[in-house]
Amino acid sequence: MYIKVKVLAGSKKEAFNQKTEDRFEISIKEPAKQNLANKRVVELIARHFQIPKEKVKIISGHHSPSKMLSIRE
Repeated sequence: MYIKVKVLAGSKKEAFNQKTEDRFEISIKEPAKQNLANKRVVELIARHFQIPKEKVKIISGHHSPSKMLSIRE
């Protein structure tokens, strides 16, 4: 399954909003440096789908707020 995520890094508080079945908007405290924001996004998506974080992979958008993620079940 593929999902689209819009990330707002460096926010004051975390928020996780599911816009549609395959579209999410996530605010995280971690800055967009040294892959910290990407790691936190993967953790939150894995927690939401109740799967190990090893099954979540960023396909595109590593350096962008708009990301495409792959979820393996």
